[in-house]
Amino acid sequence: MLWIKALHVIFVVAWYAGLLYLPRLFVYHAQTDDAIGDERFKVMERRLFMIMTVGGLGALVFGLWLIADYAWAAYAASGWFQVKLVLVAALVLYHVWCGRLVADFAAGRNRHGHRFYRLFNEVPALVLIAVVILVVVKPILSGLDG
Repeated sequence: MLWIKALHVIFVVAWYAGLLYLPRLFVYHAQTDDAIGDERFKVMERRLFMIMTVGGLGALVFGLWLIADYAWAAYAASGWFQVKLVLVAALVLYHVWCGRLVADFAAGRNRHGHRFYRLFNEVPALVLIAVVILVVVKPILSGLDG
């Protein structure tokens, strides 16, 4: 089980590298006004999205394995675990949204300015803080813990 947990953490780190960096590329891409820079960002965004998708899939596969073999029986009734699962689902949706943004930039359909992307860039960091606190501290959440 420790190997599965280690692989889960490795893939989470890989996924998070992309979740934190891709939106920063969007900030710079939204500020680019030359064709060479535009094309360079399109390539970087596409490649990074592919890498982070592999990381995300690995994180989900090994995370589900941990849930199936251990965590569900141990933590299913714990409020912190339920909130963590909701936050992971939100990260998956954020990842999908990033994919849509990569496609929009690739097609020349960016609809947002760099300020939007600067705020968008903060979301995964806030989720990371919340998830780490939930997993390490395991707080009792009134109303969710039975």
